[in-house]
Amino acid sequence: MGTLEKRDAWLPAALARAATPTVRWIALLGLCAAYLQGGLIKAGDFSAAVAEQQHFGLAPAVPFAIATIVTELLGSALVLTGFYRWFGALWLAVFTLIATFVANRFWALPQPDRFMVENAFFEHLGLVGGFLLVAWHDLRDKR
Repeated sequence: MGTLEKRDAWLPAALARAATPTVRWIALLGLCAAYLQGGLIKAGDFSAAVAEQQHFGLAPAVPFAIATIVTELLGSALVLTGFYRWFGALWLAVFTLIATFVANRFWALPQPDRFMVENAFFEHLGLVGGFLLVAWHDLRDKR
């Protein structure tokens, strides 16, 4: 190993030591944070949750609101507890992908409204990718 490689080897080693179960759980919490917040807010103000579904043209709005709350809270609980983590992650990935196409239709908006919605669309695709990675790792670890 050359001098440069030895000098730069400390960082990956230090990061590997920091890769603890607690850090993993905090990362999963960060991935699920918006879903936990959204599910709790919707459950606390159910009429607003129904109004949100109506805003996006989803009918009947009440079952869609209930399904959204259950998905956000139960999917997150599965991911965070590790109980069927792969299932919770896939559930949230599919939900997020569908919701992204329903709520972030940037292609149908004029500028300047399009800019922020387009960013949100691609940020949500990043969440889908994150959940797919969680599911993949969980399934791989179970083999």
